[in-house]
Amino acid sequence: MRDLHALRLFLSVARDASFAEAARRMGTTPASVTRAIAALEEELGTQLFVRTTRKVSLTSEGAAFAARIGHLVTDLDEAMDSLRHRDATAHGDLRLSVPVSFGLRVLPDILQRFRLSHPQVRLSVDMTDRFVDILDGSVDLAVRISGPPEDRSTIWRKICGVERLLVGAPEVPEAAIRSPDDLRAERCLSYGSDPAGEKWSLSHGRERRSLRAGRGFSSNNGDLLAQMAEQGAGVALLPRFIVATGLEAGRLVHVLPDWRPDPLWLTLYYPPYTKLPPPVAAFSAFFEEEILKGGFSA
Repeated sequence: MRDLHALRLFLSVARDASFAEAARRMGTTPASVTRAIAALEEELGTQLFVRTTRKVSLTSEGAAFAARIGHLVTDLDEAMDSLRHRDATAHGDLRLSVPVSFGLRVLPDILQRFRLSHPQVRLSVDMTDRFVDILDGSVDLAVRISGPPEDRSTIWRKICGVERLLVGAPEVPEAAIRSPDDLRAERCLSYGSDPAGEKWSLSHGRERRSLRAGRGFSSNNGDLLAQMAEQGAGVALLPRFIVATGLEAGRLVHVLPDWRPDPLWLTLYYPPYTKLPPPVAAFSAFFEEEILKGGFSA
């Protein structure tokens, strides 16, 4: 399959407009990619790329060639992959990145059931409340709780919405207010590490209010914010799964229950795979089924 490998390298350079990026994606060196493309151009008798010190771009012949062979190489790869894995269960390494509070509160049962049903998958879970760069190769799949994705260079899959509540201790003044206009910015605990704080948008029918939280306290961990709210430090806007125990125990109350914040999404993020590797595909399907079955978004 030596010639097929050269075609894969050609298509990767055409897609990324970079020999170095194609080499990184294909697990080889820029020099190897350069030699393979040069040999392919010599075999075809035509120049496929225009190379300058600043960029790499397809020639008209190269663009036409890429358009003709792209789907053929993809179809061949999928046919070969289906033969390799036709009798195989998911196996191999699976590196996950998950938010800390979600990982501690929601994932343990799901992970254990997945391990029992897929014993040949070796799991590694990195918990962090920062957004990892899914393109740097450090993880195979990331679970994120955030607003609707804006990153067009990755693959994402929405699982469900994530309900958020504005909460505070029963004795704080905010527990009795009826309008967001009565919230004091210095008493609004912000999620995140942005010095500018967190923007809260609340709606009640057609009415909308926005304010900037985090003037007095901010953290990139939801559990810490929930505990600070329980201590009377102010009010926090957090996912229900983080504050459910505090609400049930009476340590927290739902502030402004008639006003709804914009929902977040529970999303799976992938590197730009042509096809999901078996361990990633298996976990994605299992995770979605478990989350929806458990009524996580409710």
